[in-house]
Amino acid sequence: MNSLNIESRDLARRMRAQALQMVHRAKASHIGSALSICDIVAVLYGQVMRLDPKQSNARQRDRFILSKGHACVAVYAALAETDFFPAEDLLKYGQDHSVLMNHISHKVAGVEFSTGSLGHGLPFGTGKALAAKRSKQVWRTFVLLSDGELGEGSNWEAMMFAAHHQLDNLVAIIDYNKLQSLTTVDKTLRVEPLADKARAFGWAVREVDGHDHASMSELLGGAPWEAGKPSFLIAHTTKGKGVSFMENSVDWHYKSPSADQLAQALEEIRHA
Repeated sequence: MNSLNIESRDLARRMRAQALQMVHRAKASHIGSALSICDIVAVLYGQVMRLDPKQSNARQRDRFILSKGHACVAVYAALAETDFFPAEDLLKYGQDHSVLMNHISHKVAGVEFSTGSLGHGLPFGTGKALAAKRSKQVWRTFVLLSDGELGEGSNWEAMMFAAHHQLDNLVAIIDYNKLQSLTTVDKTLRVEPLADKARAFGWAVREVDGHDHASMSELLGGAPWEAGKPSFLIAHTTKGKGVSFMENSVDWHYKSPSADQLAQALEEIRHA
């Protein structure tokens, strides 16, 4: 099974447009968090992960888990744009009885695990990676977490477990946009020195610009970086990336764009 080999920058642009429209239609929230991860997700789905949209449950597929489940519109958009399900299904996001819920749901084709309560994705992904090792399978598990989520102790338990079992088929990616809910991560619960902490827990650590597609493709495609160690990628990102009035603003953790704001945002994305 091979990667989809899709141009990831164009995929990210289409994902951002879809995400903005979904949140606007549903009068939903978390658009800043979704825009933050579009480049990471586009690189994973377009260039790195081994997937087959026609066989979304194929045994040899790589597994992707969005631990920050509130940013689901980015992943829903990626799945629709890579043909896991029809793009018109995105119109149902946030509606009553829709499987496209406001936090990511495993009822959607291509989604491995429902998340919403933070701190669950990495423990689950660690279990997946252990299962692959014990059954001598070559598929990999990628888990995307938020920086604020690292305040959950379950993540650090999972990190100890993964290092102990030498799960080098596991990759954790931190969306390090440095904003959390209503303020900064530093003011809420400081995570620094993050790289040193991850290394102390026995992980191989790299840092990257979370909007640099070439660098992320090289790093994520080359994991594991050290034999016998799980990989920990700190992706420095901008919350609300791609929309000038949303970038680095905590307001867009909860706000929904108006019709005028949507039009401006789509115009900026179109000409980015």
